[in-house]
Amino acid sequence: MTDGKAQALIALLTQYLGDALCSHEFAYGELTIAVKPADVLNTAAILRDTPGLQFHQLSDLSGIDYSAYGRADWITQQATTSGFSRAVSRGHEQADPGRSTGRFAVVYQLLSTATNHRLRLKTYLAEEPPRVASVAEVWPCANWYEREAFDLFGILFEGHPDLRRILTDYGFIGHPFRKDFPLEGYVEVRYDSDKKRVVYQPVSIEPRILVPRVIRDDGRTPATKH
Repeated sequence: MTDGKAQALIALLTQYLGDALCSHEFAYGELTIAVKPADVLNTAAILRDTPGLQFHQLSDLSGIDYSAYGRADWITQQATTSGFSRAVSRGHEQADPGRSTGRFAVVYQLLSTATNHRLRLKTYLAEEPPRVASVAEVWPCANWYEREAFDLFGILFEGHPDLRRILTDYGFIGHPFRKDFPLEGYVEVRYDSDKKRVVYQPVSIEPRILVPRVIRDDGRTPATKH
């Protein structure tokens, strides 16, 4: 999307969304708008039905956990030829857009096949458990996307017709994409030769950081904004 098209789209969004539009940002050829959780369902209907917008397709829906956003054990701008040490450097911190508005966010990736425009709709959730209205009645494909975000992040989508886990076991405890969920999990399975069956037991792997976070600004990998 060019800057001119983005400005024209922003003007339309401002006209039809009014005070519901909290913010907008155009970067890397993509437009992102933010609304409050209470305005998500009405905003979704406006984005789908308004002439000139006509975002009839929900391409994706995902959750974000901003816990510890901007804090890392390694602050590196480029990979070195000698590799990374296992030392941990603490105390570095960047701006945290999620901390002041809510730990969690839901992001909706939209496409208008009528105008060939893409739009990222975003809302921050401050409650625990995080909750927002389901948009399955606006975009039916949101049914499975919302179940996935519920399963992995614990986000509750109010009004969803069948909100239950979709990727993990029915008896799974916790939400594995939350930042405070251990990478090794809480339990592991093994075969018990005496009981002649698979049993669950507390995880025996010692938790540790294995991979540093590398941020490159040299153009090799386009930056991604959420």
